[in-house]
Amino acid sequence: MTEAPRQSGYRPGYEVAAEQVLELIVKLGLRPGDRMPTELELARQVGTSRTVVREAVKILSALGRVRAQKGRGLYVADDEGMFGTGRWGAFFLPTDLDHVYMLFEFRRTQEMETSRLAARRATPAELKAIEEAAGRCRRGFETGREDLFNEGDDAFHNAVATASHNMFLHVGVREARRLQAQSSIIGLHGSVGGHAAKAVEEHEAIYEAIRAGDPEAAAQAAATHIDNTLDDYRREIQQRLFSSP
Repeated sequence: MTEAPRQSGYRPGYEVAAEQVLELIVKLGLRPGDRMPTELELARQVGTSRTVVREAVKILSALGRVRAQKGRGLYVADDEGMFGTGRWGAFFLPTDLDHVYMLFEFRRTQEMETSRLAARRATPAELKAIEEAAGRCRRGFETGREDLFNEGDDAFHNAVATASHNMFLHVGVREARRLQAQSSIIGLHGSVGGHAAKAVEEHEAIYEAIRAGDPEAAAQAAATHIDNTLDDYRREIQQRLFSSP
């Protein structure tokens, strides 16, 4: 399979503006539910056009960070997710590397425990769901379909969390992945390639350990998966930093 080409250092204006708006929310001390400056004022403060800000707001709305109310203006979203209404959701910046690395560290702990518990508790139906999600991820990689790969990736981690039979871990995994997705959408351009080939094999290693009922092997396979994902993220960051504009 031919890998999708890597992105250069170029970033669209709306992507940069989205990042700047998030930073402005923190700088102004705005909390979930607080009213934000108007699009015109945001454009002035971040130094771009209102059109670019409007596109940035669309991205942030889709990510659940901003809520637009017709006729009333823009508000910091008071997301009901586990992290959306709390301190971290309000202050998580997808392009702050310290935040992103802490999130990976948190995900590592979560995913190790969900995999460990899944190896002890997964039902036959849950094992089948994990296996099918891993297969969907592989098909996405082999066909170069990023949408199918991402769909399978989400389904896989969700299925493992479901099989842990711990609703708090299940919600935590989902919300941590949602925050991580923000750093990829705003700060990086994802592509099928890079770590995707390893991820396919790592998913299958996690599944095999869960199917074998080996909690520690499952936890270690999950840790390896998160560690390699973080390594790939670091390489992407280095490429962005040293790429020519």
